[in-house]
Amino acid sequence: MSDWSTPAALKGQVQRLWDRGLLPAALVGGEALLPKRLTLKGPTSAELAERFAEVRDWVAALRALPHVRLEMRELRHRQLGANLVPAEVWIDNLDAALAWIGKKGDGQRLIALAETTRARLPELTPWVIAHPLRALDLAADWERLLDFCLWLRAHPRPGIHLRQVDLPGIHTKFVEGHRGVLAEWLDRLLPPEAIAPEATGARGFERRYGFAEKPERVRLRVLDPALELLPGTAGEQIELEAATFARFAPGATRVLVTENEIDFLTLPPLPGVVAIFGAGYGFDALAGADWLHDCRVDYWGDLDTHGFAILDQLRALLPHVRSLLMDEATLLAHRAQWVTEERPNTRDLPRLSDAERLVYEGLRDQRWGERVRLEQERIGFGWVLRHL
Repeated sequence: MSDWSTPAALKGQVQRLWDRGLLPAALVGGEALLPKRLTLKGPTSAELAERFAEVRDWVAALRALPHVRLEMRELRHRQLGANLVPAEVWIDNLDAALAWIGKKGDGQRLIALAETTRARLPELTPWVIAHPLRALDLAADWERLLDFCLWLRAHPRPGIHLRQVDLPGIHTKFVEGHRGVLAEWLDRLLPPEAIAPEATGARGFERRYGFAEKPERVRLRVLDPALELLPGTAGEQIELEAATFARFAPGATRVLVTENEIDFLTLPPLPGVVAIFGAGYGFDALAGADWLHDCRVDYWGDLDTHGFAILDQLRALLPHVRSLLMDEATLLAHRAQWVTEERPNTRDLPRLSDAERLVYEGLRDQRWGERVRLEQERIGFGWVLRHL
């Protein structure tokens, strides 16, 4: 099969200029990308003689190409004489490039977006030039995104919930669905004093830009009937906002944080104990509860690398936390219940005790097998009761 450049391959080079964002950026940024010579491989003098009919068809196919400019060269052969074949293929302007790959409509939409942006929020024009294809993906929502940014610039750190922003077509799900691009824009548009730099990511959007946040909540069970908050509620789960939990004064001497919901719900009555449902990484809701420092605090998580990583994180907040049922004896006694940990944690955990570190490193280094994991709900219930 010939390795000469085909019309499809030449068109593919222009398509890649679009896919890489170079053509769209030139369209809105005015960069001199074109004229551009495309990479062309054609026949040699020897191939002209050996495959004359194929060469003739190849030349005809390239001469029939729309939107390109051909520069020809002369190939000479002693039997065939002089023959003109394409030596260079050029795309001279943006209109020709867009027409060839069927992107004229997208090009017009992108130009309209750029003009709207320059008129309403010119500070975002560099973003459009840097991310033209992302801008096209957002075309249907563009005006509303600009509306939101303009509103927030006029009302910095508003202190209200997103639901209370009263703009046509703007609602909580709209903002939540576009938090990524809005964060990029707002960081360009707002003064430093209107941004809380420590709040990052999708979960930190409201705090970063001064919106009221949905309050953190804590799920707990009072396991001692003598400490029940309301008559007849011993053992029932209660949910408190973090600020209320911080003021909570249950009289508990011990707090048990557990990661598994079923284990949380099936913990038996225990004197002086309050149980908290941890639900994975993140303990912001516990940060303001100074009374936790006056209690014994136990943490019971999965016997895997992430269970120890969560324990390490909790110790950053409560250094006196002790682990429960996260020891080698429990692991080895339940070998038949081991499962596979999908993506083990591998970083060092500086807050583990010596005994905990031995188990963590054993799991991380696959001392007992490949990616061993013992989920806490797989531990025998009798074993749990004996150790509580």
